[in-house]
Amino acid sequence: LVFTSIVMFAMCVYPRSSGTLLANITILQQSKCPNMMQVLQKLGKADETKDEQFEQCVQNFNRQLSEGIKLQKDLRAYLVAVKAMHEATKKLSEVLEEIYEPDWVGRQEIHAISENGDLLWTDYHQKLVDQALLTLDTYLGQFPDIKTRIAKRGRKLVDYDSARHHYESLQGAKKKDDVKIAKAEEEFLKAQKVFEEINVDLQEELPSLWNSRVGFYVNTFQSIAGLAETFHKEMSKLNQNLGSVMNQLEIQYVDRALVKVEKSASPPEYESPPSSPVTKDDNHVASTSPAPHVPSIPKSPSQVM
Repeated sequence: LVFTSIVMFAMCVYPRSSGTLLANITILQQSKCPNMMQVLQKLGKADETKDEQFEQCVQNFNRQLSEGIKLQKDLRAYLVAVKAMHEATKKLSEVLEEIYEPDWVGRQEIHAISENGDLLWTDYHQKLVDQALLTLDTYLGQFPDIKTRIAKRGRKLVDYDSARHHYESLQGAKKKDDVKIAKAEEEFLKAQKVFEEINVDLQEELPSLWNSRVGFYVNTFQSIAGLAETFHKEMSKLNQNLGSVMNQLEIQYVDRALVKVEKSASPPEYESPPSSPVTKDDNHVASTSPAPHVPSIPKSPSQVM
């Protein structure tokens, strides 16, 4: 970076000294140092091997990796939310069991619903981990190695360009040194071979990896959707059972309330009042009420005669 700044500053401040500067650059072109070669390429003083198709593949690779990392982050957040919802549901079920009185109908059913719900949440979370998160981790596991090889290809490309420029500069020199030219050619061919080996592999792998993303996304979200559908179906059955138990409890409560109301509203049984006691005297006969007066029947005329 310091060297680049110095060269650019010198070219701007001392444009008339470009001949001397270019002479020094020619020396740098003959250098085998990759960093110097990169500086020259950035300054436009040395041509750089370009491969637009490969550069597009690298852009796709970086995009695919970024999307995969984001998906991994959000899926982990989703699993944390599932775990939190599991814990909240479990506590709610425990509270229901605590407040459910022994003589209420459906007490055993409430306990069974709570246990089955806990198992459903646990199974759902574990299957999401196995069929979605671990699969995503495996998918992303192939990117670090490829990223390392992409960086290595870049370094080998610089080595290749450096060896090529060195070889070409020796060939174009006024005084040719066959020994140096032969050695430079050997180094050039060696650098070319190393570069082409890694380049060919990446040229095949990167497009294949890019195209694989569609199938991976399809399989991942099909698994997530299928697991969610199965989970909610089973959970819906438990909720229906819970609602049925609550209906039975409501009926039981209403029946008991009606029985209490009926008991409180019914009149007491009729009892005849006790008769007045009769006072008896051992020395006297009990007095009785006088007989009512009955008018006499008049005699017929024959009886009067």
